[in-house]
Amino acid sequence: MKAQKGFTLIELMIVVAIIGILAAIAIPQYQNYVSRTQVTRAVGELSALKTAAEERFSRNDPATTAAELGFTTSSLMNAAPTVTMDTAAGTALIQGTLNGSVASAVNGAVVNLRRTAAGAWTCSLTASSNSGWDDTFAPAGCPRS
Repeated sequence: MKAQKGFTLIELMIVVAIIGILAAIAIPQYQNYVSRTQVTRAVGELSALKTAAEERFSRNDPATTAAELGFTTSSLMNAAPTVTMDTAAGTALIQGTLNGSVASAVNGAVVNLRRTAAGAWTCSLTASSNSGWDDTFAPAGCPRS
């Protein structure tokens, strides 16, 4: 009797089926991970502008554009964030919309950084109107409003 060499067709089909099942589980999880990291990155990019805004408050010199605060460009946002500063009241709003090279689930989400008159900064997200939005995309400390 000859010894069998190689794999049978059924063994190969089982391996392909297992790989398919694993891919079906992994791909959606990867897409959620990408969406979370894009939102977190946008929050980080906008949060970097807070230091420059505070410096402008100390000089009583309000900024009217994100470029005045040092913002250059971001692949996550097609347009520069909007900046509204009221040095007399001590308030500010830095607002950026994710609409560049982002996952469809977070396209249209808005990051809002607000400064109160007391000097405290808060972060909130306005969720994307897309049906793929999940509140887990919001990073800690920047909940969906």
